Amino acid sequence: MSELGKAPDVGAPDPELRNSPIFDESSSDELDLDVELEEGVCFFNNETFDIGAYVCSGNELLRCEERGVWIREGSCYEK
Repeated sequence: MSELGKAPDVGAPDPELRNSPIFDESSSDELDLDVELEEGVCFFNNETFDIGAYVCSGNELLRCEERGVWIREGSCYEK
């Protein structure tokens, strides 16, 4: 995927700052049950990211999914 090279490194989530929840791809069914998560963007350490954006947190590649949650996509270092 070409976005891997463009994903900004955002570091670790700071519990003192606003962060959207992070889910595994396999737990995406749980998102349907949690209506209060509804957002138009994802937050990471008070920074906003558009739906579809990718970021690297440590070695984890995260994708901003609809409803404003992060989905783990794998490693930032995978091909």
